[in-house]
Amino acid sequence: MLWLIPLGFIIGAFGTLIGAGGGFVLMPVLILLFPEESPEICTSISLAVVFFNTLSGSGAYARMRRIDYKSALLFSAATIPGAILGAFTTTFISRRLFHTIFGIFMIAAAVFLLSGQNRKKEIKKNNAEHHLTRNLVETDGTIHTFSYNPMVGVGLSLFVGYVSSLLGIGGGIIHVPLLVHLLNFPVHIATATSHSILAVMSFTATVVHVTTGAFSHGIWPTILLSIGVLIGAPIGARLSNRVHGDWIMRGLGIALGFVGIRILIMAL
Repeated sequence: MLWLIPLGFIIGAFGTLIGAGGGFVLMPVLILLFPEESPEICTSISLAVVFFNTLSGSGAYARMRRIDYKSALLFSAATIPGAILGAFTTTFISRRLFHTIFGIFMIAAAVFLLSGQNRKKEIKKNNAEHHLTRNLVETDGTIHTFSYNPMVGVGLSLFVGYVSSLLGIGGGIIHVPLLVHLLNFPVHIATATSHSILAVMSFTATVVHVTTGAFSHGIWPTILLSIGVLIGAPIGARLSNRVHGDWIMRGLGIALGFVGIRILIMAL
């Protein structure tokens, strides 16, 4: 099972680069590699690995000063009840039906991202009364100023926490596009902030799986995969300096399409 370490490295690097945690790649792989295991065990392994990945990646992004901590704390709090509910309901929902619906949703999101890269958004100078304005300065001196409706962000985070915990996919593949297109986050700030949010969400869901006993058979795969992601995550964060924001979103769109198709195949 030592080959799980290089797999974890790839998941850690790519997942951190696009702020998705890597669970969207790991979960289908686990289901294919361990067909004898229940979906709950695969989900618990994936979320535990996502936690170590996002924890390591968040440290690297923190040193770059790309994390919006105020937004991260607000949205993390919203993901916790969703993550708990999603972990508990894994065994009570038709996986085939949910895979079908979610696969179609992700393919639609991929089409949206890949077709909308050339459309520039106009940033409103006059912010709405209840919008929260954020100002961040990266280590290299890059300045970001943006505003968003925090209530919309809380609602979206609650949804992301539930869905990502239910499927074991981390949630960044949903959260990053929502932060960018609906809440006006700069791409690099969205990927870094999403990563820190996923750390809280995945830790919460993992604790639930541990208490329910679903994690008992996944300790060794988790350890080996986690070794890989702990090495790969900082590399993915450093690579983000060399990748333009549009390319990150394109990569995310391709990843969404791939996972959507894979989940639909799983549902057949």
